[in-house]
Amino acid sequence: MVQTITLPSLAWDNGTVDIMSIDTVPDPQSSSDTPESVSDQTTPTATEPAPIAAAPAVEPSPESRPEEPAEPQEDFAAILSQFEKSHTHKPASGVKQIEGTVVSLSAEQVFVDIGYKTEGVLPLSAFPNDAEGVKAGDKVLVSVKGRNEEHYYELTRFKVSQPRDWSALEAAFAEKLAVVGTVTAVIKGGLTVDIGVRAFMPASRSGTRDAAELEKMVGTEITCRITKLDVTEENVVVDRRVVLEEQARAQQEGRLTAMQPGDLLDGTVRSLTPYGAFVDLGGVDGLLHVSDISWSRVSKPEDVLSVGQQIQVRLLKIDPDTKKISLGLKQLQPEPWEAAQGKYQVGQRITGPVTRLADFGAFVEIEPGVEGLIHVSEMSWGKKIHHPSDVLKQGDTVDAVILGIKPEERRISLGLKQTLSDPWSDVTSKFPVGSQIEGPVTKIMPFGAFIQIADGVEGLVHVSEISADKRINHPQDVLRAGQVVKAQVLGIAPEKRQIKLSMKQLIPTSIDEYIAEHKAGDTVSGRVIDESATPVIIELGEGIRATCRVPKTAAPAAETKPAAKADLSSLTNMLQSRWKGSAPAPSAAPEPLRTGQIRSFKITNLDADKKSIEVHLA
Repeated sequence: MVQTITLPSLAWDNGTVDIMSIDTVPDPQSSSDTPESVSDQTTPTATEPAPIAAAPAVEPSPESRPEEPAEPQEDFAAILSQFEKSHTHKPASGVKQIEGTVVSLSAEQVFVDIGYKTEGVLPLSAFPNDAEGVKAGDKVLVSVKGRNEEHYYELTRFKVSQPRDWSALEAAFAEKLAVVGTVTAVIKGGLTVDIGVRAFMPASRSGTRDAAELEKMVGTEITCRITKLDVTEENVVVDRRVVLEEQARAQQEGRLTAMQPGDLLDGTVRSLTPYGAFVDLGGVDGLLHVSDISWSRVSKPEDVLSVGQQIQVRLLKIDPDTKKISLGLKQLQPEPWEAAQGKYQVGQRITGPVTRLADFGAFVEIEPGVEGLIHVSEMSWGKKIHHPSDVLKQGDTVDAVILGIKPEERRISLGLKQTLSDPWSDVTSKFPVGSQIEGPVTKIMPFGAFIQIADGVEGLVHVSEISADKRINHPQDVLRAGQVVKAQVLGIAPEKRQIKLSMKQLIPTSIDEYIAEHKAGDTVSGRVIDESATPVIIELGEGIRATCRVPKTAAPAAETKPAAKADLSSLTNMLQSRWKGSAPAPSAAPEPLRTGQIRSFKITNLDADKKSIEVHLA
């Protein structure tokens, strides 16, 4: 008779092993799930081969029994006990995380052995840098949230409680632990959630934005936190949003830990603002400031970027206090100013667009990332520019000359007027001394008035040169800006860009009238003013003076020496000859000029422009 051995049957129920009777096992042919005793003898059926009939047990003699190899004696009860301990997972009092072992990784999740019959799964986002560096064999602390559609255990790295009674709910509420629940319905103001008891979750704390998303949550399993618990009234309020925010912060901290300034990161443009763009770096947002988008000037981020665009950026800085991330896009390109010093020289002519205007000048883009400034004083040779908009507007393409370069300060000075010819280069030939000019008064100062002679050329009329008839205290007493006047050039200093002018020289005076009434060759009378001057100064009338060059013979007689003793014989002979008419009379010399003496003069030259008169003795 063959003796049958009854084995235990293991029934799995949500990870718990139920040990069935070890005396009997279910009959494979029985349709009942209840284990029954197996009889010593079975009756063969028509469809199955009949088992060997059991015969009375006859103890064979030792001589006739064949020798069989000795089998090791196994303690089945010990094996069963060990199996039960390793595969039975009773709910623990309190919340304890399980230490799991990473088994493998897929494109979306990490498989973790938690000692259950089925493995658990964690999303890649639960690890820093999307599980980069995580490998099989790594240990990780997890909590079980439930099962997914593929019957894997859904895990979380947060402590999650699964309350089974009010005492468990109170413990979770006191310790502020996250609990797992199922959304059952949408009601007024929020949702109902089954967390072992019926709980209410306000719509504002659901982590969703509109009613349509609330409807989609019905029937889903969520992780939330108890924010209000009243056992007496059986009133429970839960919050999912706070758990999502904590998970986001934990993910952000893990992500930030793996980041270092200078790293190249891939991201997606999430939103655009006037001051920059926010880039999603995989659960963490960074700010790409408008000044770090491009080396060239960017007015608005939307001119370069668009929402949803995939870009690669460089991590510039992480604020240790606020955890704010600063990103740069232009830092992926070479710095244009590094080559500016060797590429551009003073005096070089460049062409570029006007990028922006300021009160003090206009900025011109020489190349992307390199701008120069045309100061308002370098825009015109003569016209007074009060604001750059008087000459230029944004977007204009202009030619300019480089006046100075300071690469260490990232500055290039440009000149616009230098592209035009310098009007002071030929001012001496155009406006010689003594010439007459005409132009508007451009500016009045206490010491004089500036008159525009030509485009870019101005001259100064000193206050003493405005009028010859009266004393002028301030030029504005007789002049105004914009008034067109005439003046005479008194002097030119091209190197200093200065021209001295006189208005009074062109105002008719008595000498002008005198010159107009006389001509060269006229005999006039005059009084000697200064006999010691060379030439002698003669006054021909009130305020009318002339110069007289006196011959040496007519010069005043020098002091005579004492006469020698007269020779009487010679004197007698001279008188006799004169009386007889045979000897000529000595010639009479002109009388010397003396100060105050009135004499007759003949005009030799009249110059109306220079207001000068030259005479000689008549």
